[in-house]
Amino acid sequence: MSNPIDLLKEARLRFSQREIADYVGKDIKTVRRWEKGETPCPAILEPALREMLRTPRLQELAEPDFTFIDLFAGVGGIRMGFEAHGGRCVFTSEWDSYAQKTYAENFPAEHPLNGDITKIEAADIPDHDVLLAGFPCQPFSIAGVSKKNALGRAHGFACDTQGTLFFDVCRIIEEKRPRAFLLENVKNLMSHDKGRTWDVIKSSLIELGYDISPRVVDGAHFVPQHRERILIVGFRNEDGIRFDWDAVGLPQKGVHVMRDILHRTDGTEPVLPWDGDRFFDHAGRRVQDKYTLTPKLWRYLQDYADKHRAKGNGFGFGLVHPGSVARTLSARYYKDGSEILVYQGEGINPRRLTPRECARLMGFPDSFRIPVSDTRAYKQFGNSVVMPVMREVARAMVPHILARREDRHDVPEALACAA
Repeated sequence: MSNPIDLLKEARLRFSQREIADYVGKDIKTVRRWEKGETPCPAILEPALREMLRTPRLQELAEPDFTFIDLFAGVGGIRMGFEAHGGRCVFTSEWDSYAQKTYAENFPAEHPLNGDITKIEAADIPDHDVLLAGFPCQPFSIAGVSKKNALGRAHGFACDTQGTLFFDVCRIIEEKRPRAFLLENVKNLMSHDKGRTWDVIKSSLIELGYDISPRVVDGAHFVPQHRERILIVGFRNEDGIRFDWDAVGLPQKGVHVMRDILHRTDGTEPVLPWDGDRFFDHAGRRVQDKYTLTPKLWRYLQDYADKHRAKGNGFGFGLVHPGSVARTLSARYYKDGSEILVYQGEGINPRRLTPRECARLMGFPDSFRIPVSDTRAYKQFGNSVVMPVMREVARAMVPHILARREDRHDVPEALACAA
């Protein structure tokens, strides 16, 4: 295993001292002293340096293998998966200003961050090879439908504010004719409205001239969280590609457990300059007290669970241990954290996950920065994708994308072997 100074030397082959200083949250003089050996390069920087070495710099993306657009981008989880395999994002749309803040903090400003996609003409969007869209799922999710029913509101395509956004995806596909697309939504999309919603989506995409391959994938293959989402891969009919989901490598479930993502109290928790002690007290080797439930909230959740248990319902809180796999992290996690509560020992109230642990639970690296409040961060990660799932699907799609580029006639050997 390389030590920090070796990683620093490797990083200097690709990045300037200024770029490294900005990435790890130090001033350039400090980096210069590390490089000259005047002061030791701290071991705590090893995770950040390793992640930086995985990050392509702008110059390296001057001629990307392929281009893509990122619609309903959230905090960029799908983008990260496709950038990992040589893609370059040429257009981004995300309407939420807080998600925009997180996105801008983590991705280079190569193009403007666009807002409401309904206000953007399809012809004004750059040409691209792949369209990526995690279009809003609340109109179709079990929780979203239940809430809207309770409030007497419409859901699915009848939901004017979100459900019809799928058709904005369609108008862009029709105008730009990308070689491929990847759409992401909740599992309930296929069963919503007795299957009629899925019939509309499927027929719309087929009518646009694409061969589609849907599959429900559980994030538990990559992270310690049960999170089933439907992924819809599409390729243009004229390219003659039928995407094979067997090419997507899904590791065995249960290998990843909560101890992989929880803050470590044995002194090995990495000190992240961009987090500081916001989530974790490094001197005290403990999660900050504010994440432990108050006696009043803990009592409420226990009484709530008892009430529903007596009725034969399964509602209640989800208590996790280091060897557990968690329930699905939701956008409502900020309210009480009830779906994933961390056991802290007998006689001690459980605690919520910290936003950093939520990021890890979604597969984001520790170099991913969280510039928003805890409440906003919980919402953002609860609405996000499991990034390693997207990275693996991208790996399986890329050889087909490259094979059909008009200006390329061969697939890089490494990608062809990976398919």
